[in-house]
Amino acid sequence: MTTVRPIAQDRLPALLRAMPKAELHMHIEGSLEPELIFALAQRNAVSLPYASVEELRRAYAFTNLQSFLDIYYAGASVLLKEQDFYDMAWAYLERAAADNVIHCEMFFDPQTHTARGVDVKVVIDGLHRACVDAKSKLGVSAALILCFLRHLSEQEAFETLEQALPYRDKFIGIGLDSSEVGHPPEKFAKVFARCRELGFHLVAHAGEEGPPAYVWSALDVLKVERIDHGVQSSKDAALMKRLAQDKIPLTVCPLSNLKLCVFPDLSNHNLGALLDAGLVATVNSDDPAYFGGYMNENFTQTFAATGLSAQQAWQLAANSFNGSFIDASAKKAYVDRLNATFETFA
Repeated sequence: MTTVRPIAQDRLPALLRAMPKAELHMHIEGSLEPELIFALAQRNAVSLPYASVEELRRAYAFTNLQSFLDIYYAGASVLLKEQDFYDMAWAYLERAAADNVIHCEMFFDPQTHTARGVDVKVVIDGLHRACVDAKSKLGVSAALILCFLRHLSEQEAFETLEQALPYRDKFIGIGLDSSEVGHPPEKFAKVFARCRELGFHLVAHAGEEGPPAYVWSALDVLKVERIDHGVQSSKDAALMKRLAQDKIPLTVCPLSNLKLCVFPDLSNHNLGALLDAGLVATVNSDDPAYFGGYMNENFTQTFAATGLSAQQAWQLAANSFNGSFIDASAKKAYVDRLNATFETFA
């Protein structure tokens, strides 16, 4: 670990914005801003149950995960053609680049689209083309992780996997998302075993609204390499020890946790406690269009509310690279860039 030289508190927000970082927990469908939803609706002649951009934005008031998901799926209804998926991903990647995100691993939900009759090839090709362009035009490396919707059956997950396999060179991993409570990870044991045989990286949402037991089964039954969210792990001392010992990255999403009432206030967030316990915690934006902020907003608001330090900022950014699925030489190069940025602020 690099020991960071003292940095004045008033310079911390600028440092948080300037430091290079990776984003490991971002649902591309959750980056759809109301303006783009309306533009795509117009382009594809889709009628929306909202009269204006303002009315749609006002509807972004959630009390829990399910109330968010209801509006999230309504927003996704405008995505029909390859160019729509490209435009959505490109809008996010431009914002990511502006936030000094230099690597991102984006989640996508094919079942959200195939259920509406959109071919999985259309989804993957549009998103992948944006990832390729991001490298050459924005200097951002980007990869895709295909997620199964956990409120649907394992059989449907298997069907989605089969549909996507012809394009397997365009995504690097498999994840599990959507409604957590009542859908434990072990429901998907067989399909994750198959994905492991196929050589995919494995991740799963666990311990956001669900109990620590879900984190255990994501690790032991699904054998995931990363836990998405995982903030409920702090309720189980043995689990915390396991996560620290095995260096399992947690992709924490502070503003999402606040918006979905996982924590009553950002000042109550346990990000600092996770770091203090030696966990490989990272900061991410989850569904940034819906949850009030992209990467830099998650960093600046969380640090302002919790009083985290420059040393912890360095740790979170270093964790984001080390917790990613890029090779060791790329990780080292990114951490070197991180150290260089911190030197200019010291």
